[in-house]
Amino acid sequence: RLCIPLVLASLPAMAAGEDDSPALQDAWGDFWLFRFFVNAAGYASIVVPGFLLIHYFKRKNYLETGRGICFPVIKSCVFGSEVKSAHQEDGSLPARAEPTESSTARQVFKLLFCAAGLQASYLTWGVLQERVMTRTYGATDTDPGEKFKDSQFLVFMNRILAFTVAGLYCALTKQPRHGAPMYKYSFASLSNILSSWCQYEALKYISFPTQVLAKASKVIPVMMMGKLVSRKSYEYWEYLTAALISVGVSMFLLSSAPNRHVSTVTTFSGVVLLAGYIIFDSFTSNWQDALFTYKMSPVQMMFGVNVFSCLFTVGSLLEQGALLESVRFMARHSEFTAHAVLLSVCSACGQLFIFYTINQFGAAVFTIIMTLRQAFAILLSCLIYGHTVTVVGGLGVAVVFVALFLRVYARSRMKKRSKKLPPGESPVQKV
Repeated sequence: RLCIPLVLASLPAMAAGEDDSPALQDAWGDFWLFRFFVNAAGYASIVVPGFLLIHYFKRKNYLETGRGICFPVIKSCVFGSEVKSAHQEDGSLPARAEPTESSTARQVFKLLFCAAGLQASYLTWGVLQERVMTRTYGATDTDPGEKFKDSQFLVFMNRILAFTVAGLYCALTKQPRHGAPMYKYSFASLSNILSSWCQYEALKYISFPTQVLAKASKVIPVMMMGKLVSRKSYEYWEYLTAALISVGVSMFLLSSAPNRHVSTVTTFSGVVLLAGYIIFDSFTSNWQDALFTYKMSPVQMMFGVNVFSCLFTVGSLLEQGALLESVRFMARHSEFTAHAVLLSVCSACGQLFIFYTINQFGAAVFTIIMTLRQAFAILLSCLIYGHTVTVVGGLGVAVVFVALFLRVYARSRMKKRSKKLPPGESPVQKV
């Protein structure tokens, strides 16, 4: 009881002492923890009534007694139209539909396609992200310009376009019969919103290379979350290669940024925000992987998650009065409008590749591709801005590629061995 008042009393001092820049810490409203709780309160104003309604309909046995025009909507949102079989509930089956008759060349082509799409989408997205969050708009010789501060609005912009793209795709193409209760998408949606918000917000307190370093080392947290969420089992070589990838990328990133500016030193707030990003993002990918047991398409997954993402973010923005303020900022700065729209386009395309990759190869393989993307992001920065690559950095890149080749080789060997097992035996589940 005594700790809570002390912590709350120390927050303004922490906010004032972490960074000397008055643009970041000049008031309670600019402190990230305050904004986090305000955003969370906005999400809770939607989540809590929704939870109570779901609990009410289930307790009332609405599926058997319900009638009226609202019955199909409530059934789809609360109960779904397909019940998972008993052998799927024990978590013994893979969470994605991986064709066993697919040739090795076809699988390699799919993997290259997913990797190329993710790289193109998120390399562009990363460049724009740093531009929006760390640079000013409207600067002149007499006016220093102004920074855009509302990370939640950027998340909303990304999700509204992704929702539109997924909705149009589902409407124009034939999709599998949807069976998952809609409310289950809200878990992945909420964690996805929070991870994106932490990622944007962290750039206010730490340098971009530091953020990239944290992303590059999240393979192990994703695998740990897979054991908790999806009850997955991993083999020793999966842990070994994941560790090698993290070490290799870390070597490259640390050696490529030896001279960081004083104003971009890592702060306590930045570390906490990065930890929040890793935790929320690890949960998101594994929860989505588990939802694929309902045999949905990746685009259906994208649509369901973004429905709730738009609902949560627009509700919170309207409650705070921040939506109109952000729109006014867009009207004042056309360059920001172009950047925000391009960010949304890259995010929408990236989500399509994310869901397809997780469905085909699992959350850990997806994380490996995204980890490799971090090294490419630094390489791109070196080409554009003339940064030099040290010997240690080159060695780190070599370690990453060696680890990836080892993982592909070990995976192919395990597939061949699993085909030779007797009918009564089953191999350890892999991702």
